[in-house]
Amino acid sequence: MPLFNITQQQYYDNSQILVSNGNPALPPLTFSPLPTAEAQIAVFVGGNEIAANLYAYNASNGVITMNSALSNGTQVTVRQVADQNEQLGNYQYVSIDDLLANFQVGYVGENKIINKVKVPDISFHIQRAIAEFSYDTLRSEKTQEIEIPPSLNMRLPHDYVNYVKLTWKDNAGIERVLYPARKTSNPTAILQDGDYDYTFNEDQTLLKAFDSNTWTDFRNSDQPANTVENVSGPDVDATLAEGRRFGLTPENAQFNGLYFIDNTRGYIYFSSGISGKTVTLKYISDSLGTEEEIRVHKFAEEAIYKWVAHAILASKANVPEYLVARFKKERFAAIRQAKLRLSNLKIEELNLIMKNKSKTIKH
Repeated sequence: MPLFNITQQQYYDNSQILVSNGNPALPPLTFSPLPTAEAQIAVFVGGNEIAANLYAYNASNGVITMNSALSNGTQVTVRQVADQNEQLGNYQYVSIDDLLANFQVGYVGENKIINKVKVPDISFHIQRAIAEFSYDTLRSEKTQEIEIPPSLNMRLPHDYVNYVKLTWKDNAGIERVLYPARKTSNPTAILQDGDYDYTFNEDQTLLKAFDSNTWTDFRNSDQPANTVENVSGPDVDATLAEGRRFGLTPENAQFNGLYFIDNTRGYIYFSSGISGKTVTLKYISDSLGTEEEIRVHKFAEEAIYKWVAHAILASKANVPEYLVARFKKERFAAIRQAKLRLSNLKIEELNLIMKNKSKTIKH
């Protein structure tokens, strides 16, 4: 299967090439619709494709301008390509359909471990295996980047299971890690009257406020502005004496900001200093959100088969216990091997990291 599909093609010869300021400009493309980006076209000069930095494309009028003059008799071809079928990186994964077919071939049938099993049962156990593997074995980390509004909250993704970390981007594009505020929350706020009695609706339903006073005060509070870097003179010793260097809680020894997650409401709440910043949420999903996500890396393919085989044998009646125990051990070994393979450890990278450990810390 080709990486790109050629959708439209246009030919030029030397008699059609116009010269403007010494640089040949091709007549406007007649493609319908016009390509909206330079990445959607490929230019060939004399039958050979040229690099994108040798020409410029104007998406508003469809004109291609070459960076240098062309010799007489040169033929130019412009092709519009569509990359919707591009499958970069997909070869490392196995789809759920292939997993189901391969399992039937290898494990199900006469004179095999599993004599008979329904296809929906195999599909169910494969999806359960993918979900479990996504939590601690597969590369299932997802990201979502948004700009935090003045309300200082962020919706949890629909396929959110647990968070990995949250960061905000500084002007240099460096991710600054945010740490959870463990001593605050957004509890359920019950409305009360002037006598501090609970208030009820006409149907005797207890009335509740959407936001609590705890969250409102946390949102309106200012982060400490004085750091060791901007304190000078006699205040330095007083600042250090506050416990910022000795005896402090490590997660609070930073000024990046705080957050807490309300799983009931489905929101992430941030401290006041995060307003207007670009925040990235890195989270874990069960990889079952869409059909395209239900796939497994080839390093964990064998572990999926062992998981499904054990699950089917353990749920069937009249299966010898030694057979169930055997596949339980094989499943454990296959998962361990998959974790080692997916850890992606490289000797050269580890060597550089460990060299950093030998630096002498000067006081």
